[in-house]
Parts: sequence; C-alpha cells; structure tokens
Amino acid sequence: MNFFEHQDAARRSTRRLVLFYALAVLGVVIAVDLVLAGVYVWGFAELYTPQGAAPGLWSQLAAVPRGLYVWGALGTVAVILIVSLVHMAKLSSGGDAVARMVGARPVDPGTRDPLERRLVNVVEEMAIASGVRVPRVYVMDQESGINAFAAGWDVSNSVVAVTRGTLETLNRDELQGVVAHEFSHILNGDMRLNIRMMGVLAGIVFIGAVGEFFMRGTSRSDSSKEAGGIIAAGLALFLIGYIGLFFARLIKAAVSRQREFLADASSVQFTRNPEGIAGALDQIRASTHGALIADRHAEDMSHMLFGQGIRLRLSLAGLLDTHPPLDERIRRVNPRFQPASYRGRRPVDAPSAEGLPQGAAGFAGGAAAAPAAEGQRPGDVSYAWGRTAGESVALVGALDGGKLDFAQRLLRALPPGLHERLGQSDGACAAIVALLLAGKDSVMEEQLAAAKAAGAGDLAEAARALVPSVRPLGPAFHLPVIDLALPAVKAATKEAQRKFLAALEAVIYADRRVSLHEFVVLSLVRAQLTPAGRPPPIKYRALAEVRDEALALLSLIAYAGQRPGPEGERDFAAAFEAGAKEMALAGGAAPGRDALKLDGIGAALGKLKSVSPLAKPALVKGLFAAVSVDGTIRIMEAELMRLVGAAVDCPLPPLFDNLDPADLVT
Repeated sequence: MNFFEHQDAARRSTRRLVLFYALAVLGVVIAVDLVLAGVYVWGFAELYTPQGAAPGLWSQLAAVPRGLYVWGALGTVAVILIVSLVHMAKLSSGGDAVARMVGARPVDPGTRDPLERRLVNVVEEMAIASGVRVPRVYVMDQESGINAFAAGWDVSNSVVAVTRGTLETLNRDELQGVVAHEFSHILNGDMRLNIRMMGVLAGIVFIGAVGEFFMRGTSRSDSSKEAGGIIAAGLALFLIGYIGLFFARLIKAAVSRQREFLADASSVQFTRNPEGIAGALDQIRASTHGALIADRHAEDMSHMLFGQGIRLRLSLAGLLDTHPPLDERIRRVNPRFQPASYRGRRPVDAPSAEGLPQGAAGFAGGAAAAPAAEGQRPGDVSYAWGRTAGESVALVGALDGGKLDFAQRLLRALPPGLHERLGQSDGACAAIVALLLAGKDSVMEEQLAAAKAAGAGDLAEAARALVPSVRPLGPAFHLPVIDLALPAVKAATKEAQRKFLAALEAVIYADRRVSLHEFVVLSLVRAQLTPAGRPPPIKYRALAEVRDEALALLSLIAYAGQRPGPEGERDFAAAFEAGAKEMALAGGAAPGRDALKLDGIGAALGKLKSVSPLAKPALVKGLFAAVSVDGTIRIMEAELMRLVGAAVDCPLPPLFDNLDPADLVT
C-alpha cells in the first residue's frame, strides 16, 4: 500500500476498533449485571426462593428486579464511557501528552550530550529524508529496558521517545533501525489509532480498579457479613476488570501485531541495513531488562511500543501479545542473522557531540546536474524529471534509503555553526526570518525595518547576523532548515513565538509583494505553532467537492513556474490544462491572477487538508503534472511542491537526491 492507502486503512481500523470496543463493553456489562444480581440474591435469598422448593440459581436470578439489571447496565456503560472520554481528553494534545504521561523528558534540540545529540540527529535525518516535520524528541530516563514509541495525531505533529536503555545500549546503526521503525508508524497512520486505543480501552479496565478499591476498604467495615459481601463484590469486580483487561489486550494484539511486521520491513527499506533493526531486536533478547517498561502506564501504551513492554502471565500461546516473537521479527528482516556472529563483531561506537555518522559527507553519486549559468541561482536550473505524474504520487510518504543518504549529506553541507544555531530558540526564529529576506540589500533593509516596527527589533538584528550563513542556501535547503528550526521554535516562550510571527509577517509583507513560497512558509509555520490537538475529521470525500480550491492552488503552482515574456502565457496554459486533467477537473476556466488572493489560498489549503486520504492522490498528481509538463522540474518548483505537500499533510521527501547538496550552495 502507498501512503494514502495506509492512512485510509488506519482510519478504517479505527472503525473496527469501535466495533471491538462495543463488544467488550457488552461483555463487561453482562458480567457486572451478573455480579449485582449475585450480591442482591446474597442479601435477599430467602425472599426469592419459592416456598417448599430448593433454592435454584436461575430462579433466584430471574426473580431479581429488572430495574437492577437495567440500571446496572446503564451505570456500567456510563462509567466506561466517562472514563474513556476523560482519558481521551487528557490525550487531546497528542504525542506530548503521551510522553508526559510516562514521565518522559523533552530533549533540548540544541543538546550537547553525546548520546542525546546522536538521537536528535538520527531523528532529524529521517525527518528530512521522509519530508515530515521533525518530531519532538523525548527520553524516558527511568527506563532501563530497550524500547521506544512514536505518538501524535498526524504526521505534522508527532513525538519520538526512547528509553535510557535504548540510548545507552544501542549503537548508531541499531538506534537508526529503531527510529526508522517509529517513522513507519508516523507515516502509516498508526499513531492516531494508537492514541484512540489508549483512551477508549482505559474505560474497559477501570471496573477492575474499582473492585480493587472495594477490597482494600473492607478493613473499615465492622460487620463480618457486610465485610464478606464487600469482599465478594470487590473480588467480582476485580475479576470483571480482568475480563476487561483480557478484551483490551485482545483488541490491542489484533490491531498491532501485523503493523509491527510492516514497521520492521519499512525500517529495512529506509535504512538499507537489515542488521540495524535485527541487531536492536537481538540486544533486547540479550538484555537483562529486555524491552520491559516499569512505568505504571506500561499496560496502557503496550501496543505502541517498539518491543513487548509488559510481561504477560497468561498470553494464550501469544494470542494476547501486542508484538510478534523476537525470533520471528529478526527472521523476517534478516533471515541470515546469526546472533553469536553479530555480537562478536558488533560495533560499539562512541558518539560525538555532533552525532552525525562518520563518512556521511560527500557526494554519493547519481546523475550530475548541469552547472548553472553565470548569474543564475541553482534553484532556477531545470532538471530532467523522468517520472510521470502518477509515479510522482508514489513519492508521498516514501521511506527510501537514497533519501536518507541525501539528508545526511545535506546536513553536512550546512554552513558551519548554522545547525547549532537552529537548535536554539532565538537562533531558530532568526534563521527562518533570514530565509525570507530579499537578496537585494535595499529591500532587505526595508524588511528588517518593518520587523523592528512590529516590535521584534532583537530578532531582526539576529536575522541580519545570520544572512551570510543563510543567503547562499538554495531553495533545496529552505524546508529542511525550517524543519530543523521548528522544534526549538516550539520550545520558545509564547511571547517569543508572538514576536517571531510578527517579524515573519512584517518581512513578508514589507515589499508589498507576497510570493506563493513566502505565503506557504508562513502558513506552515502558523500551523506548527498552533497548539496541537485532535485533527479535524474528514469533510470531503472527493476532490470535486473542493473543486474551486484545488483549481486555485493549481493556478498558483502554474503561475509560479511561468517564464517571463510571451512564452509565459503558453507555459501557464499548458501547465494548468495538464494539472486539471490529472485531477479530473478539466473543463473549467483557470482563475485569473487578480482573482487569486492569498487569504483565499490559506482557506483553500485548510480545506484541502481535510480531503479524504484516497482523494488526495489526484490533487498531488495534478500539481506534479503542472510543474513537470515539459518533462523537467526546477529546484524552486520541487521545493514549492514539498512546502505545499507539508501544508496539506502529504509529506514529500527531497525530490532530487542525486544532486550534491554542496552544488546547491552559492
């Protein structure tokens, strides 16, 4: 399946989860009613035994007032639903809420701790390579087992957390395999399903907690009969809780096991190193702590962990295991893996504060780009594309080892000191502002003056200081720099974020000309600084339902690639016609340039983000058809496509991974 099919399948799994949940609730309700009826008969058995007849269980249960069953059922359903809703509300902020729940600590994006720096850089490389926003990184300091998880509501707002045991035990290749596994969950839509499971299943197991509370409270009862009744009721509810726990584990196992196999396979595809994830799994097998999580919420989140985080006393031959056996997982990713041989030659690296792999610098080969003409920026050069629009759609959400190599080379090609500044809140804000400063000094001064007038004088001067580092970067660096900066920007104070947005808007609007590139950057940053929450539901099932918005975006993309002069109109017409045909929206007139207002495009991007996953391929296909109508794509067009993809939750990896990033710096 491709990215869109995985996203749709995850949503359909959510509907299946609702069915399983309803069946589990029904089972718990029946069990609670039987307990209530038993307690009632216990206290009033003599009233419900026919005169002269031996007391019979069924006759006694049948004699219990129906109201007890009805109110017992309603009360049980209400308790389960309320507890589930409360837990879902607690998790509404997504991945950060899950990380805080288990006591994980956010890692400073600019950390100099060697182990943490290595982890942050691995996450950054994979985010750039896959086109997703860089997730916020957490560490579970109190956990010695080897484990990890990814959590969030969508691909644009996620977190990756690892245990202290993972940091200290695994080498870089193994850590990379684990993180790649988690990125598969991010891109396959598993995170949304996992958070919902955490919320809804909490209500099912709550009854058992009530029973345990009742049993602890019997010491306060003076009557032996009353104490016996309370103990019996508490024990019954406790057993019911295990019924709920059984259903919860069964549901989690049914949903998660095959997804773990898929994530393992995706990890190998992404890293092109089967020994990485196989070695990580082998280290779990060799560790005294295994993958176990000691936190009290380990049961709640067992389905979203990298390894089996809880020990099951009763697994029913693996039926209740949330993860496949380690041997089976290793065999699938690397059938020739030999534990003894691997452990004997296993590299144990000493991570540096930089955390980047040795030998990652340099050009790995591929088709060389034609040199830019004198005075022409690399981003303006056209490169042969070689893919149809349909083949281009398959790039969305792709995990490709070639992209990972390119991401490593790109990070190496950043000007000295810039990467470090992107890990600091003030430097990250200044870098994004500096990216949008004009190349002409007189215009840049107007932009900086506008930022100062907006109350962001310090930020304007910090951006000016970064211009020598940022200005040489071609368009291929813009989205990666923004992605690298966003975690630190999100960690800034609310006041600092307010000034940052004010400065960004002032810089963009200062020259009274707002390009589509500038507007999409502003839209992306605004969305990323909006408090994370449950994403809006799907509103549109077909692209035809948002025809006007899709054609408006297509027009802007076509205008952005238009050459100056008389050829421009022909360029635009050809691009628009090709895109509209692929979107199955042909026949309509293109909106005139004057009719395209940026505020309207902002609303259009919001609507297009709410289109069904299975309808989005037509949108992406049409946009690719427009920019590649002549069989070529410029770097600036490729990066505009990636920015638009980020704005509508269609992550696109670097499109030209066969270029040397050093050639894209002027």
